Amino acid sequence: MPVLQIPVNNNGIGRRVGIVLSRFNPGIGDLLLAGALRALKEAGVADRNITVATVPGALETALALQRLAQTGEFEALVALGAVIRGETYHFEIVSNESCAGITRVQLDTGVPIAKRPRPDPAARAQRKRSCPASMRERPAWLADAYNDH
Repeated sequence: MPVLQIPVNNNGIGRRVGIVLSRFNPGIGDLLLAGALRALKEAGVADRNITVATVPGALETALALQRLAQTGEFEALVALGAVIRGETYHFEIVSNESCAGITRVQLDTGVPIAKRPRPDPAARAQRKRSCPASMRERPAWLADAYNDH
């Protein structure tokens, strides 16, 4: 029996994508949002099919993603934000809990989530990732992988 291989599909035409952006580090968040919107446009996702919701910080991201997923209106979601390492243990708590919450939403709802609330100690590294190549593929590809097969 041959192995079923799911082809990568970067075609976002007709796809509905929800984005949740953390406002806590706006300089980085704005770059991440611009990169995600650019990547979605390049993939063919129409502006009218993109919804952007903002939340105060990384810990609120999962709840907003859950609410969007529960509407049944989106084939894929994107989580954007930055958690910058400071002088306290707070960085680890926020990073771990926000990522765990996002993963739980994805598993509980079955809606794929491209995650970019990167826990990264260097803000410069965040800026370099404002439009990662993987972001161009993930929303449409994940929707195909989970919903069409």
